[in-house]
Amino acid sequence: MSLSITWLAALVTAAIPLLYELVLWWTQRQRPAHVARTAHANLRAEWFAAVSSVPGSEILAVQTLRNSLMSATMIASTAAIGLMGAASLVAPSLHPPLEAGNLWLHITPRLAMELLLLATLFASLVYSVMAVRYYNHVGFIVSMPVGSAQRGFWAASGAVYVRRAGLLYGWGLRHLILVAPMLGFIVHPLAGPAAAVLVVVALWGFDRLAPGH
Repeated sequence: MSLSITWLAALVTAAIPLLYELVLWWTQRQRPAHVARTAHANLRAEWFAAVSSVPGSEILAVQTLRNSLMSATMIASTAAIGLMGAASLVAPSLHPPLEAGNLWLHITPRLAMELLLLATLFASLVYSVMAVRYYNHVGFIVSMPVGSAQRGFWAASGAVYVRRAGLLYGWGLRHLILVAPMLGFIVHPLAGPAAAVLVVVALWGFDRLAPGH
């Protein structure tokens, strides 16, 4: 396969998810009720408001947050393991360009995709770890007795934190899914665009939300 076709396959592999995210961002701004990300963020905020208004719900709220925290922790652990594997994959490819003294002049489509894979896994790790951080903060807030002065003082922060934690968790999981087209390209350049299309179709099924559902 010629180098130009390989570069084109790499660009298409990266461009398809990027264009999809731009379309989703535009849709979210124009019709937020049709995007699951917005609806779920509102759901978490309403959940926090509900458990903050019912005395005796502290234990149930903490258990719910514990499940969310454990899920984010699993995503972070998976991303960390993948990051270590990707680093071992990228290291041999980096040696020749670095020894030549100019990385950009000797970069190949495969090396570019491996670096993108590394960056995507690192982003997934960071998003998931930050989600764990915010879920942990919310756990302390919802464990305060409903009606206490301390609970009222931290209520606004808790509503912000639970929305932010959910969004960060979603981005962490999303970046883990977006690894698939890059791995497909590494196996075979033409598999990258095909995997990107399949991933975008799957994501659209998760992101689309009919109003009232």
